Amino acid sequence: MNIAIVKYNAGNIYSVVNALKRLGIEPLLTDDAEQLSRADKVLFPGQGHAGEAMSYLKARRLDEVIRDLKQPVFGICVGQQLLCRHSEEGDTDCIGIFDAEVKRFQPQRHEDKVPCMGWNKLQPKQNELWLEQGWAYFVHSYYVPLCADTAAVADYILPYSAAMHRDNFYACQFHPEKSGTTGEQILRNFLEL
Repeated sequence: MNIAIVKYNAGNIYSVVNALKRLGIEPLLTDDAEQLSRADKVLFPGQGHAGEAMSYLKARRLDEVIRDLKQPVFGICVGQQLLCRHSEEGDTDCIGIFDAEVKRFQPQRHEDKVPCMGWNKLQPKQNELWLEQGWAYFVHSYYVPLCADTAAVADYILPYSAAMHRDNFYACQFHPEKSGTTGEQILRNFLEL
């Protein structure tokens, strides 16, 4: 199986590479449009600033490449946010697969800390990637509100999209590569699509 990971200026990519290697997959880390288009499946992970990440992607026209992919694509953390229409982070226009605007968490009480960091329960709503229930590891200051493409819900300050799905695009706000057996199973489910 030919698995590609989008290479761009975002952190956390190598933890996803290592998670796939633990599953017996040797992924290709690339920013080459042809290699991404030929891959059986594409992962789009990342941590970092949405504006800087989109600048890098647009400069190399990778935003267009990703938008046009027909095989299964899996956005992780900032990858999920960049698949949305717009992000409040840096007032950034994103790729636009999901018709949603990424928002910054606004603490409501003293105990509400931003970034959200730690384990949270997934409440699946739809599709084959998400387990019946499970716990996942999150680190993020921005979130995608609930919308038509929400595939799983988590609750921190308010309910939000822990995972999303539209057509061949899957995404999660949490880090499956850091989410123990739940995350490993989600990665396996994606690889078996």
